[in-house]
Amino acid sequence: MTMLDRMRRHKGWLKWSLALVVLTFVVFYIPDFLTTPTGAAPSEVLAEVEGEPITVGAFTRRYNAQVNAYRNAYGGQINDQLIKQLGIDRQILNQLVDEEAMVAESRRQGITVSDVEIRERILALPGFQENGKFIGEQRYRQLLQMQNPPMTTADFERSLRRALQIEKLRNALTGWMSVGDAEVAAEFRRRNEKVKLDVVPITPEAFKSQVTVSDAEIAAAFEKSKERYRIGEKRKIKYALLNVDQVRQTITIPETEIAAFYQQNLSQYQTPAQVRASHILFKTEGKDEKAVQAKAEEVLKLAKAPGADFAGLAKKYSEDESNNANGGDLDYFGRGRMVPEFENAAFTMKNGEISDLVKTSFGFHIIKMVDNKPEATRPLAEVRAELEDQLKWQRAQAEAEKIAKSLEATMKTQADLDRIAKEHGMQVTETGLIQMAEPIQGVGSQPELSGRVFGMKEGDVTPAMRVATGWVFATVTGRQDAYIPQLAEVKTRVAEDVKQDKAIEMAKQRAAAIATELKGAKDFAAAAKRAGLEIKTTELVTRGSAIPDVGISEAVDAAAFSLPQGGVSDAITTPAGTAIIRVAEKVSVTGVEVESGRDLLRDELVNQRRDKFFGAYMQKAKQTLKITTREDTLARVVGS
Repeated sequence: MTMLDRMRRHKGWLKWSLALVVLTFVVFYIPDFLTTPTGAAPSEVLAEVEGEPITVGAFTRRYNAQVNAYRNAYGGQINDQLIKQLGIDRQILNQLVDEEAMVAESRRQGITVSDVEIRERILALPGFQENGKFIGEQRYRQLLQMQNPPMTTADFERSLRRALQIEKLRNALTGWMSVGDAEVAAEFRRRNEKVKLDVVPITPEAFKSQVTVSDAEIAAAFEKSKERYRIGEKRKIKYALLNVDQVRQTITIPETEIAAFYQQNLSQYQTPAQVRASHILFKTEGKDEKAVQAKAEEVLKLAKAPGADFAGLAKKYSEDESNNANGGDLDYFGRGRMVPEFENAAFTMKNGEISDLVKTSFGFHIIKMVDNKPEATRPLAEVRAELEDQLKWQRAQAEAEKIAKSLEATMKTQADLDRIAKEHGMQVTETGLIQMAEPIQGVGSQPELSGRVFGMKEGDVTPAMRVATGWVFATVTGRQDAYIPQLAEVKTRVAEDVKQDKAIEMAKQRAAAIATELKGAKDFAAAAKRAGLEIKTTELVTRGSAIPDVGISEAVDAAAFSLPQGGVSDAITTPAGTAIIRVAEKVSVTGVEVESGRDLLRDELVNQRRDKFFGAYMQKAKQTLKITTREDTLARVVGS
């Protein structure tokens, strides 16, 4: 779930929808090997909104784009199991249904998008521009054809029309909303005022060594809170595993197929041309451009002088803080990484050559070409082994699923499981009694499998269930109902809880006593030291920042930003313990800062308000629309 939290933020329904249209057709390259092994044809209907179909093909494209984005961002942390836990399939289907509902509602409202509006938007999309101008009809078509799968202009423009319909619907419903100057200013100050805090944390851990717990206290605590120690239902699970790796070892890939796959995916083995350059930047923003140019020309003469130390000049003169310390080195880069003017100059230079001044939106550059790498293609012989392995895994995944699904019809009882597992050489494992949240021996944490097993009768067999190593069929061979244990069974746990509760109370009492002393002390630090307490001083922080030994605490924020500079708080209870804070420094927001950030923040607040209103409107609108989803088809598509 931590990863989900890192993935969750986006700026509203419409922006997401429009961005997806552009990214899907202009940025994302979706390799063939990412497509999920589905048991449904691309044209098969997955859901309908007011009679308009959402097809398996539309779902799969969106699903693969999302999974591809996550894998690019998080690499090996994203596996099939985590994808299922994140519920990406359900999220994508809900998104598609929501978008179709928005389009349906826009039609009901009589909203249309003209061909002229489509054209104007295409001409304005950054992905179809070069040097601020439209790339032209031919390149526009070529760019769409380069996508995987290739897109026609009709397909792209149909999707863009839908996105614009949604945009116009949202604007029609929420365009009247605004946020006043006073509200914007108050929110800007709330977000940007800062404090530096002297923090005296008083944590329960500091008192645990002083706590003693008697048997009588343990017994009393247990009697008072028996339900807290209830042991959940347990089941004994027996499962047969169809291991994908074992299937892979039986597969042979013909040389012709390896060669064909190589040609189909040749772009994956091609490295575009790259150059390595250093530069000296003279920024022009907010400066007299002619004066900056004059200074740049003086340094250019020094750079072109025989024996000049370009790196030394970059360290001395370059205003690019990201690389001036290492002599202006930009390392290797390909086309599309730099602004066009810089890129065009760099890719026409020879090794060791120094450019004339190059003007870009950042200022004036002096470029030195260090090295270049021509476009290269890894030969088939070099990548053959990894291609063969990749194809074997693809074939094994599909073959294992095919075998697993074919066995479902006859896998009805425990006897069937034992017999079929033996016939197909499947490994059979039987666990001890485990609770639903516990990992399953041999396959680890499997929430979907556990949920299915704990919801069925003893002796029944699950359908084929996907796990990290393959497919399993599981049955229940024993169970133990939930029960409240005897004290002896959980005595250690109860004792630890009582000890923790007593330590928390001691920390609170200690904090309350010392807070009075610290609030009246002339020297806060000396008083804390006399009390044997450590002060931890923060940097200047805003609301919502993590505080040492305290974490993020609304109570600490409330005290810190309401106290004057030099003020000391009462004891503040936080999830991590208790703390006393002193406001060492307070930095208010000036009127000039409010003015500089007002417009940007106003846009954000207005969009938040409009998104919230639009979301609530669409929730009600969806209740009046006929929406159907086909869960069996979704299950076949994602292999659940």
